[in-house]
Amino acid sequence: MFELVFLGTSASAPSAERNLTSTLLIHEGTRFMLDCAEGTQRQILKSGVGFKDLRRIFLTHGHLDHILGIGGLASTLGQWDVPVDSKIEIYGGRWAIDRVRDLMKVVMRGKEVEIDIEFIEIKPGVLVREKNLTVSAFNVLHRGTGNFGFVFEEKSKRPFLVERAEALGVPIGPERKKLVAGESITLADGRVIEPVEVLGEVVRGTKFVYVGDLARINEVIEPARDADGLVMEATYLAQDRDIARKHGHITAAEAAHAAREANVKQLFLTHISRRYNGNAVQQEASAIFPNSIACNDLDRFTVKRDK
Repeated sequence: MFELVFLGTSASAPSAERNLTSTLLIHEGTRFMLDCAEGTQRQILKSGVGFKDLRRIFLTHGHLDHILGIGGLASTLGQWDVPVDSKIEIYGGRWAIDRVRDLMKVVMRGKEVEIDIEFIEIKPGVLVREKNLTVSAFNVLHRGTGNFGFVFEEKSKRPFLVERAEALGVPIGPERKKLVAGESITLADGRVIEPVEVLGEVVRGTKFVYVGDLARINEVIEPARDADGLVMEATYLAQDRDIARKHGHITAAEAAHAAREANVKQLFLTHISRRYNGNAVQQEASAIFPNSIACNDLDRFTVKRDK
């Protein structure tokens, strides 16, 4: 299960109602930041989520409206009391990483950032593999090179069948943990119990996909296949499709088509141009894919797979 917090939902420039693009994804208490525009620190404070356990930032690309908040955020975190072994990992394509490095030099003006920062240049494939979560990147088309989307997917599990274990006489304690881990056990009476005897069918974990700016939906369909939540841009409406093409963006209708084709559960629309209100974006997308939401700043959602 993931908690999704939209810190900024505007495209290119902020408006009175919308901050620039940044999103927090929370999984089992750990916070992942997806893009980090100017004003992100204040939005974090307004959201009430706070900065605790924010250790990884994933950048979809290197445009300023997606990275300009990193310098201030790093400076702030460096002034606070943090564990000695803590650091911020910043993931992005070569162009995005180079721009952030340059940005940090300007912000700090020769001073050392008082928190360890690791820049990780990414390519398509698995970026992070943890006990219950995998984070992967995939290429998308936008202006320039090094544009990525990200897939966050929980590990599949086989539920422990308590009633069956009790019927077999498996005691509560380490024996059950071993069976869940896939190990056989031997009971006091000599019987050997195999994991298959007390574990149910495989249940897929929750899948969440985040995409930043993109010029077409082709590259999104397969990575987003059967996702429980998909975040996509809705910079323009269909009536302005030619302008979208000119600037390397898509329309709300195209995002909805992608969600429908990929069979996702819920579509979250962000990166909305100041020329539209959210209702128009919502209506255009919902006519194609009913489970569409045009998001506002500080909106919060839970993304989870149905049992």
